[in-house]
Amino acid sequence: MRMNRRSLSLLLAAALTAISAPVLARSDVTDPDLPRSLPADSPVAVQWTDPSAFSDIRLSGNSWEARRGDWVEQIAYYIRQRAERQLPAGDTLDVTIRDIRRAGMYEPWQGPQMDDVRIIKDIYPPRIDLDFVLRDADGNVIAEGSRELRDLAFMQRGPAGMSSDSLRYEKQLIDDWLRRDIKPALAQH
Repeated sequence: MRMNRRSLSLLLAAALTAISAPVLARSDVTDPDLPRSLPADSPVAVQWTDPSAFSDIRLSGNSWEARRGDWVEQIAYYIRQRAERQLPAGDTLDVTIRDIRRAGMYEPWQGPQMDDVRIIKDIYPPRIDLDFVLRDADGNVIAEGSRELRDLAFMQRGPAGMSSDSLRYEKQLIDDWLRRDIKPALAQH
């Protein structure tokens, strides 16, 4: 059986659509079927509110592009990974991410070829709002609070600017917060 080019093209398009549909559905951080927390297999529990309400999506200049990927989960895993290194055995940390605004912004007014490019400028600093509770091995609260993490000078900092990690500025916020709030609380306990 011989297929003409049009039939082959249609068949190929249908196959690609069938294969990519689950991937595309999973690449939207606002998908209500996605979990809103990391698995509970760590002393560092991280959960987040509905990403569709996050400033990064609401104010992005291109909400479709801002929703793409798994960046919320990547930030949550980074919090877990970095905090686990600091916690003594038995201590726990619960973190709830309330809002994220990644560094940069989409500038659709730059033209159609730039619609999906996040422009990093000092006027678009990273922001993360979170709540946390740090407990010792006996369950006593060592530290707790709400934080609004900001770095208005994120472009003037050292090595992160040279990194190819798209979340490098947000990760700096997390490292600064852990160094400023969690490490001293553990040292005083």
